[in-house]
Amino acid sequence: MYLVRKTYISPATEVAELINENYHLLLFLEHLNIDFLVYDKTVKQVCEENNIDVNVFIVLGNLYNGLFPNKEEIHSLKDIQLIILFLRNSHLYYKNEVYPKILNYISILREHNTSNDIALIERFFTDYFNEVVEHMEYEDKIVFPYFTQLLDNTQDTDSDFSVKGYREHHSDIEVKLSDLKNLLLKHIVIKNEHTTRRKFLHTLFELEYDLGIHSSIEEKILLPLIENIEKEHSNG
Repeated sequence: MYLVRKTYISPATEVAELINENYHLLLFLEHLNIDFLVYDKTVKQVCEENNIDVNVFIVLGNLYNGLFPNKEEIHSLKDIQLIILFLRNSHLYYKNEVYPKILNYISILREHNTSNDIALIERFFTDYFNEVVEHMEYEDKIVFPYFTQLLDNTQDTDSDFSVKGYREHHSDIEVKLSDLKNLLLKHIVIKNEHTTRRKFLHTLFELEYDLGIHSSIEEKILLPLIENIEKEHSNG
């Protein structure tokens, strides 16, 4: 994570100060459906006005500052639906904003470069994008509804879905992104379009940063919380 300062977010911290230190928190607020006009309000005040669980805000927000929660902080989180909302909104951001932007950069490069390298990048990214969309749609249509049913005590007892099975098949969507970034940095020759290459790489770095947080939330926070609820139901 590319941060110079790492402020630990607390209920008394002013949200505007946090954003000035780390602009990535703008995206964080958007994923929680919080307006960016925060005046001089504290984290506690913003959370109260937006009906947001302050503990969830602090734990997820601190991830954007490079600070991972301990087990006690994770298990203190009660509003799991808010975490699911955050992840769903991040999926929309990837599909509707980031990936179309990257495809546009590839299109510009292709217009001014006829080498096979550009076609390679396009095929590589298209395959990657299709895999990511499949991954996110599986979560949106199968995984998150299961979690919601579990939380609402409406989960089908005959369901063969479980967090353990999902965890075993949970794909690491950041690996291929890193490969694409390294192709552009180490192997692919692009003539003239240095500005587009820079914008392309910048977007990849930003996406890599956000996907890293996204995966941490899923694997290190959400899944352990859901596993505990599964155990409670099986013992109940």
